[in-house]
Amino acid sequence: MPATFEHLQQLRVDTEGGVTHVTLARPEVRNAFGPRLIEELGSVFTELSDDPDTHVIVLAGDGPSFSAGADINWMRETVTWTRQENVEDATRLALMLEAIKRCDKPVVCRVHGHAIGGALGLIAVSDYVIAEKGTAFAFSEVKLGIVPAVISPFVLRRIGLGHARALFITGERFDSCRAERIGLVHVVAEADEMDAAVNRVLEELLTAAPGAIAVAKQLANEVAYRDPREVLMLTAETIASKRTDPEGQEGLGAFIEKRKPEWMDDAHEPAWLAGAKR
Repeated sequence: MPATFEHLQQLRVDTEGGVTHVTLARPEVRNAFGPRLIEELGSVFTELSDDPDTHVIVLAGDGPSFSAGADINWMRETVTWTRQENVEDATRLALMLEAIKRCDKPVVCRVHGHAIGGALGLIAVSDYVIAEKGTAFAFSEVKLGIVPAVISPFVLRRIGLGHARALFITGERFDSCRAERIGLVHVVAEADEMDAAVNRVLEELLTAAPGAIAVAKQLANEVAYRDPREVLMLTAETIASKRTDPEGQEGLGAFIEKRKPEWMDDAHEPAWLAGAKR
């Protein structure tokens, strides 16, 4: 674990077997956001993007909730700040969310209890979201006379204009099933099935090539919502680069030779190899 993680105050970071768990560690305030937590999240995800010991990141919250959104003390302070101070503060939140979105490692978000306000920004920038049945979600900002401005670009790309506009203007609470239906969440599981649901996703990710995962994430961000003709050369160059780089050569070679690729440890096996042995 990088030495800089030893000084974290509002996050816990633990790595084992290629999986790094990043846990919001403010259970006494339901993991509410504040400047310190935002700073630590941005720093941690920036470093983990290049960490050779991390293959997958699991983002979760300690205690009864994933995150209740903004810390009330932080919100109280912002009322007294100048417009410029508020702009700078909001920019730090945006840069933190961008750091998670741009992280080269796949981010699996484990959600339970409550996910309110800014917490939905964390969900929107994660790659795979598993929510406990019964979790309460809300873009509650309008109830406080403000708006979900900083998280809006990430949320709109995730759930689309129709769903976002309806939920932004009502501030209504909605459940895990609706979150799954609109594309905010990928899997809903009962409380006692959450570990198994997370582990199933981790098993899939741990059999995939790390470099290919990073490129796939970048590619998705680059080509989303663009005309296929605009990105024709980008996609052609990307697959050509991966086919000819060492990782692509190893992966294709392993498939042809019916063996494990070198990035995979003894505890994992790709489905295509298991099928080839039968």
